Amino acid sequence: MDFLSGNDELLSLERQKRAEGFSVVAGVDEVGRGPLAGPVVAAAVAFPPAAVVPAVNDSKLLSAGKRDRLDAMIRAVPGVKYGIATVEAAEIDRINILEAARLAMRLAVQQLGPIDFLLIDGWPVAGFAMPTQALIKGDRKSASIAAASILAKVHRDRLMEKLALKYPGYGFEHHKGYGTKEHLAALARLGVCPLHRRSFAPVRDAITPPPQQLELF
Repeated sequence: MDFLSGNDELLSLERQKRAEGFSVVAGVDEVGRGPLAGPVVAAAVAFPPAAVVPAVNDSKLLSAGKRDRLDAMIRAVPGVKYGIATVEAAEIDRINILEAARLAMRLAVQQLGPIDFLLIDGWPVAGFAMPTQALIKGDRKSASIAAASILAKVHRDRLMEKLALKYPGYGFEHHKGYGTKEHLAALARLGVCPLHRRSFAPVRDAITPPPQQLELF
């Protein structure tokens, strides 16, 4: 599998921030906002300045097999720092999915130890001790964010495959908790399980009486 060249566009933001005097530059991303079941997962990655970085990309543009290979390669980069954090369905229901995704990001970044600058996928997120820059579609603009998106996606997919053994019949190993026809049919047939997000409409509608709907903002 290929590696990024030192002057690759995906590394331009990391180069820029180091030129501005930030030594340890990290990227953070999350996956799993949309599913009806399972946790939201965030990952954070900081490559050393001289690292040879695998040819990462937005995890949504990669096949499962390529994500798995890149996941192993990212973890094997000498000196790389990474953290992965999950926020479970019950907490998502309590604080809403937006705040849960932000919490997962903060928890993942905490695992890195000291960093100087953070690149965030999407909209700005408060609560970080270091300077940050938010980037819409950042997983297509920053190698650090792209790597984080891969670690988060692979971790969540593997977790849902394991949880499918604990909660059989829902097809979690196939749809990973997203609201597919298979999942909705299983939800109607089996009812909700502890993995389900009860504040999400299709799950809420399957509960009698339905729980109070939470506001996102």
